Amino acid sequence: MSINWFPGHMHKARKEIAKVMDEVDVIIEVLDARLPQSSENPLVDSLRKGKPTLKLLNKSDLADDQRTSEWLEYFNGLPETRAVALDHTQKKQINRIAELCKQMMPSRFEAGRPVRAMIMGIPNVGKSTLINALLGRKIAKVGNEPAVTKSQQRFTTRNGMALSDTPGILWPKIEDIDSGYRLAASGAIKDTAIEHEDVAIFAAGFMKSDYPDRLIERFKIKEVPDTSEAVLDEIGRRRGCLRPGGIVDRNKASTLLLNEIRSGKLGKISFETVEEWDEKRRIAEQERLAAEAAAAEESEGKE
Repeated sequence: MSINWFPGHMHKARKEIAKVMDEVDVIIEVLDARLPQSSENPLVDSLRKGKPTLKLLNKSDLADDQRTSEWLEYFNGLPETRAVALDHTQKKQINRIAELCKQMMPSRFEAGRPVRAMIMGIPNVGKSTLINALLGRKIAKVGNEPAVTKSQQRFTTRNGMALSDTPGILWPKIEDIDSGYRLAASGAIKDTAIEHEDVAIFAAGFMKSDYPDRLIERFKIKEVPDTSEAVLDEIGRRRGCLRPGGIVDRNKASTLLLNEIRSGKLGKISFETVEEWDEKRRIAEQERLAAEAAAAEESEGKE
């Protein structure tokens, strides 16, 4: 599933971010701890101009602890990058963010000047909630669906930081099929922009593969069915999502499953692993080298 969802305000936000980037010291990129790589916007890397980046794996309270630990190790191994897990309800974790930013820009802090940080991330990842927590009061508008913040907002904290909030921006085309489904299943993309049932079938297959015991426990299933569609149908039957004649209403079953995943009722889950993405990158590099070799061979043949 290749997703194209790039509303006008997102295009405008990208242009505004590029214009003010020279006035920013540190990028705070908020990721979804359940899908750290899929929720990492490639536009951020192109826009940040090499500035230090603090990656916050937000919603860590909903994510698989072991997989989160592996992602933190991966991100912390990248240049000019720090990464920490975040549960925005934990005040100690919120307070640590300012200190980490100061450590990444010691020259400004030692000169008594505020560290200028820009908060970036995809829709519905928790940026506005984070702003409110950092300020200790409700300033930024918060919603439980994507695309709530529509324009840049600037705030000053009492602990030596100047914060810029930005609208959640996706990139023009999400080409990785799995990433598209994961973003949709997590709620980063509006349900009206996707085929609801397709996403639920993907989610059912993921749970069947990675967390089958959660399905058995939550939906009182004796044995997980063989196919993703059968898993969704079984969930529908167990929860009474039925039409006349006992036919499963897949739309209702889809909504139920996705809501339970997003709310954490199926336990702490993570949609992807570092190992999986390492393999994707390895294959992509092989394909790139093969394409370059083929192009060079074709060019030599024409000479």
